[in-house]
Amino acid sequence: MIRIASPAPLGFALVLAAFATPALAQAGGDWDFQVGAGSDNRSKNVSKSQTDPYAFGSATWESANGLFYAGPGFETIKAGGSKVELNMVAGYQPEAFGYQFDLNVAYKNRAGADDGYDDDTWEFTGNISRSIGPARARLQVQYSPDAAGSNEGFVWVEGRVGWTFTPKLDGTLAVGRREQDNGPDYTGWNAGVTYALTEKLDLDLRYYDTSTHSAGEQYGDALVAKISYAF
Repeated sequence: MIRIASPAPLGFALVLAAFATPALAQAGGDWDFQVGAGSDNRSKNVSKSQTDPYAFGSATWESANGLFYAGPGFETIKAGGSKVELNMVAGYQPEAFGYQFDLNVAYKNRAGADDGYDDDTWEFTGNISRSIGPARARLQVQYSPDAAGSNEGFVWVEGRVGWTFTPKLDGTLAVGRREQDNGPDYTGWNAGVTYALTEKLDLDLRYYDTSTHSAGEQYGDALVAKISYAF
């Protein structure tokens, strides 16, 4: 299996981000911020918070031409003694032939994890999407050479379709497949709606399920509510 050497310690990564922030500001573009909370932290349809509530936040810089973006974020989790996962992401999002592309790389670190726990990972993601009127579709492929925790490398492939019912109400349905080393392979899906309570405040209600309930409660089904505020 292909492996990437463990990156610099988290402290170094945060220092690097501190130096990068003024440089991004001087390069032009805008910053967007988001904070929120939900009843369960689901990633690839599996719970990262042991089905407990969580909080999250991010700061994202986007270039003036809209092609590049980067920024830090966090989300609360329950894994390996860690209660918070920090991340730094950078991406490129061009458009061509009526399609939107999003290629990004993210470094994630589970702060305060127990000794001996594999607390960090690199994830590489590619998205291609298309919108026609109120309908849209997206294909996502994600790869990690060594996931955080006991699981090792994985590939995630997901198809998603969406429909805008009204300017405030939006619905989506997604089905994905995860193949991973030292962990269960499974198919997962979710369906839900997002309602704009205000121009900046969204409420999302979504049902999740996977094909691997026997692997633990984190793989079980759940109805998840999430609220987010963008500014």
